[in-house]
Amino acid sequence: MNTHLKGLAITTVGVLFVVPDSLFVRLIGADPMVTAFWRGLTAGTVVLVFVLLFQGPRGFRAVLGSGRAGALYTVIIATTTPGFVLAITNTSVANVVFIFASIPIFAAILSRVFLGEPIRRRMVATMAVVLAGLAIIAYGSGSSGIASWKGDLWALYVSFAYAGALTAVRKVRDISMIPAIPAAYFGAAFALGLFTDPWQVFPLHWQLFVGHGAFIGLATCLLTLGPRYISSTEVSLLILLESVLAPLLVWAVIGEDPGPWALLGGAVVIGGLLVSNLVALRRASRSR
Repeated sequence: MNTHLKGLAITTVGVLFVVPDSLFVRLIGADPMVTAFWRGLTAGTVVLVFVLLFQGPRGFRAVLGSGRAGALYTVIIATTTPGFVLAITNTSVANVVFIFASIPIFAAILSRVFLGEPIRRRMVATMAVVLAGLAIIAYGSGSSGIASWKGDLWALYVSFAYAGALTAVRKVRDISMIPAIPAAYFGAAFALGLFTDPWQVFPLHWQLFVGHGAFIGLATCLLTLGPRYISSTEVSLLILLESVLAPLLVWAVIGEDPGPWALLGGAVVIGGLLVSNLVALRRASRSR
């Protein structure tokens, strides 16, 4: 297998591991902060093992030298753990994953503001389409029994936070920030453990709690390895699979109908990003 196919395979499997993330939250049905605690603790353990196997202690020493940008990255990633669970708990899965698809848009804006990187005309057009799709999703939340603007806002926060984390890590691009991820997850679990009693419901749902964290941990590891072998545009295209498959999986397993407005808005968001990424991929192929 050549390196390009290897990258495609690793990234695709990583995306497939993250697809059941929302379904796990629905099936567990525990207090959101308890679910977030176990998500952080178990996923952090999986990523920690991965880091120790492939980087050893030197990876953590490098992260300690990443300064304020590294610290900001770690804190932001920690906040996404409860943020994701709160988003899924308070609105439809379709709304959440469709809103998450807007992460590249927020990343482009933050890179322009903090790194001085230009926003190309292609990205401006993509932003307009994505914003239109998000507006449709927001409109539908007001007329849906499942969706809610509260969860939509949490999903927007998580999207913005991930974009911020990506921007921060670009300030220290010579340092692998993967070892910061278990620190962020463990930190989130510790903070949540101060305000919740996560052990009371663990015997009832331990298989789901452990499975949830294991899937996220494995997805994190694979989605870290994959982009080493393929372009960021190809990674973005593959990650769009999660936005399509996650609502369908939840719909098939527990019958959560996302509703016509969420589907329409999601189609606009994903369609805009798909066309944008295909254009970028075509231009990259021509330049090569």
